[in-house]
Amino acid sequence: MREMTQLNFHWFMQTLLDRKDRMSMYSGLEVRVPFCDYRIAEYLYNVPWEYKDYMGREKGLLREAMKEWLPEKVLWRKKSPYPKTHDPVFLDIVTEKLRSVLKEGGRLTELVNPEELERLLAHEDHVQWYGQLMNLPQTIAYFLQLNYWLERFDIKLR
Repeated sequence: MREMTQLNFHWFMQTLLDRKDRMSMYSGLEVRVPFCDYRIAEYLYNVPWEYKDYMGREKGLLREAMKEWLPEKVLWRKKSPYPKTHDPVFLDIVTEKLRSVLKEGGRLTELVNPEELERLLAHEDHVQWYGQLMNLPQTIAYFLQLNYWLERFDIKLR
């Protein structure tokens, strides 16, 4: 779990914050994310695992700490993950792009078993790769980003 948390801090969270900045600035807004403060993140990294799931709720410890500050309706509402798309067109687009990568033999196929990527594209399984944030469209998009990075920086894997 600590390794996954490190991955989250150093890659996934950076991606989310970058997207948040670009999307908000495009609209002329400045978005604040006070719970992404590095001091809070460092503190919670060292909290024992059983407290991270305090009261059986995601972010339970944070919710408990904020109970005097937030209305009940906000405090206990179901998490709405970002980024998330429910638009079936997005799934179609990323599926087609990954099919092209497989057909052209992109660098990704040196790292990830092409048969498994084909199985992913066939939508045979309900994919939940990275908790609640990465369902099927986001997983396919992740592989596209990985392929782009491998090709853009000419990463040699073999």
